[in-house]
Amino acid sequence: MKKTLSMAASLAIATTCALGMSFPAHAADATGITTATARSLQSSVDTSQMAPQTQAIVDKIQAELPADWESRLRATRAKYGLNESSWSEIRDSVINPGDYQCRQTELTTYANSLLKGVHPGVLGNLQFYGGFDWAAFDALISGTESKSNTFGVNGEYTQKLTAEMKNLKRFWDIDSAGIQLVSMHGTDVLSSPERLAHVLSVMYGNPIDEAPREWAIGLAKTFIELIDSEPVLQGGANPIFTFNAFAYSEKGDPEPLGISDRIVMGDGVLQGMAAVGLGGVASKGILGHEFGHHVQFQKDLFESDLTGPEATRRTELMADAFGTYYLTHARGESLNATRLLKSEKSFYQVGDCSFTSSGHHGTPNQRLASSSWAAGVANDASNQGHILPSLKFDELFEAELPDLVKPDAG
Repeated sequence: MKKTLSMAASLAIATTCALGMSFPAHAADATGITTATARSLQSSVDTSQMAPQTQAIVDKIQAELPADWESRLRATRAKYGLNESSWSEIRDSVINPGDYQCRQTELTTYANSLLKGVHPGVLGNLQFYGGFDWAAFDALISGTESKSNTFGVNGEYTQKLTAEMKNLKRFWDIDSAGIQLVSMHGTDVLSSPERLAHVLSVMYGNPIDEAPREWAIGLAKTFIELIDSEPVLQGGANPIFTFNAFAYSEKGDPEPLGISDRIVMGDGVLQGMAAVGLGGVASKGILGHEFGHHVQFQKDLFESDLTGPEATRRTELMADAFGTYYLTHARGESLNATRLLKSEKSFYQVGDCSFTSSGHHGTPNQRLASSSWAAGVANDASNQGHILPSLKFDELFEAELPDLVKPDAG
């Protein structure tokens, strides 16, 4: 099974909120929407006020798509692990929302603001056809680590993240030489017909190393027309297109695709953290969290007796803990008290209230608690120069987990 772990769960909610629609949590997949929900979305989108030229673009897209595009896309999601964060209702492990404090964070408020003023018909069609996945999928199938890579819209996080990646590889006791750090820029994909055509071609069933078919190039140009019809989308530079960071590994997969282990960092999520005042500290926290997933991949830490939302919550809170332990350890980033508070808050910002979702990452309070606990483990150690082996750290985390997720309402 492909392993793709992301921080996109709250963004799926943000997108549907921006669309002015409400979907049940279990109806969404890794991009926030399943085929069944997509059909519902398509039929519910109000295009009555859409400009005639925009409606013509939408009609052209429908005409240019392969007749069996939905089945092709479903197969691709399974092949590349894009359904790994599928939301499903597992009644036996559903957490009771009434027992928990959960509220919208500054980050989700910011995300909601990104699409303000865009016609719901445009957003609905982009979501329907997987448009908010394109940049991430490009980074997955075509991205590679390179000295020429930049991180952040203006490259402002490049030095910070590349240096931290080297430190993370030295810090944790795993074979990390092959883990690549890959950037994700929206305009690189969404303003280039050739590059978007490659994404569409692979998403609709063609091999990675095959040149895009002619229909894919025409379709890419039409999708770019749709994006360019809305100034708010900024020709693909709107942060919503790259509002993600994820870890990917094919370890243990019986049918590997040959994609290297990687961490993908999107411009949008870095912009979002900066917008709520976290900036550089949050970028370190995100990278530390995603590297924590690679520790889990290599040490087989995904297995547990938990299922559904509780299982995913465990792995996400554990990755928070791995990341914060590194950030605060004397031989890691050794953040001071002020920066520590901010790193904890960065995980708080990406908490979600999707209690019935198999992609549930933990509430904001739970993520803050996990981060705070890990900082305490690092700061209270009698030997500040000793780095706990990852399996020993996991043992401590497992013992603490029940307390981290206990009901906190009231």
